Amino acid sequence: MPVRLKKLIGTILLVTLVCVYAIVATIFAVALLANASPWIHLIYFLGTGLLWVIPAMFIISWMEKAPKKKA
Repeated sequence: MPVRLKKLIGTILLVTLVCVYAIVATIFAVALLANASPWIHLIYFLGTGLLWVIPAMFIISWMEKAPKKKA
């Protein structure tokens, strides 16, 4: 796969990941943390704010792999 195509696909995946992840995390926060203490909110948003990095790392590492050379 050409490098430019990989980077285009990876960029679209990253933007989609961040948008969907933010919406899902917010929906769970509204549904589950309505009456929780501020410390629970802090822990939840700190955790979910950092958790999206894990799938993003896999997408970025896939984007940066060198293309396979043909034999």
